[in-house]
Amino acid sequence: MRRRAYVAALYVALVVGAALTLLPLLWMVSVSLMPAGESTAWPPRLWPGRVTLAHYRTLFTRINLGRAAANSAGLSFVVSLIALALNSMAGYAFAKLSFRGRDTLFRFLSAALVIPGQVCMLPLFLMLKQLGCINSYLGVIIPGMASIFGIFLIRQYALSIPDTLLDAARVDGAGEFRIYWSLVLPACRPILVTLAIFTFLGTWNDFLWPLIILTDDSMYTLPVALANLLGEHVQDTELMMAGAVLTVVPVIILFVALQRYYVEGILSGSLKE
Repeated sequence: MRRRAYVAALYVALVVGAALTLLPLLWMVSVSLMPAGESTAWPPRLWPGRVTLAHYRTLFTRINLGRAAANSAGLSFVVSLIALALNSMAGYAFAKLSFRGRDTLFRFLSAALVIPGQVCMLPLFLMLKQLGCINSYLGVIIPGMASIFGIFLIRQYALSIPDTLLDAARVDGAGEFRIYWSLVLPACRPILVTLAIFTFLGTWNDFLWPLIILTDDSMYTLPVALANLLGEHVQDTELMMAGAVLTVVPVIILFVALQRYYVEGILSGSLKE
């Protein structure tokens, strides 16, 4: 009886927590569908009195936020694809290949995880300026091509791959790239999906670096464009919420679609040693 009461209380707590988490999102969607000025009326309304898509039409026609959304989607996809390739290669090398200074180099990289990213922005900006990458998509892509966290994540998961399996492939004449492509990548699929989600979300939501590196309005990503929108339409709450919905909903759909692989990768891969 006591166990049933404990389970029931646990479920109630989970439902309440889920409701508190979803309520701001539902309110955001609801406000985005309200006519102009309705969200500031008194008493406050939770649901729109009349559903309208006028704010979304404004975003894609008069303000042209669709271009910024396309910029964010394209950059997030390209950065995620390149990051998966480079991080998986480096993680596999640190986990399964023997070379001089491997462990020392990995410890050095791991120690660098404690350095805030903002500290590196100025030297990174100066380097990219020397390369002529200012105000270009390449300047946004390069910093996300590889990360210490991604290498660490892949390396920890790749440690679980049996050495006997790799040795058998080498005996059969397979080269290291063939082993990486045919054995390591399929075995690391859960953690690769996890890293892809992290990278995509990080690039999609990144505000500070695109703001620094991009100067042309037509090249702005969605967070930067929304920040400019806030300055011009600070009183138009419904329009701002419509922009927020465009930013949040795609990544929520992506996360829900890949949730099974994400959870599997986090629970199994990152904890293996």
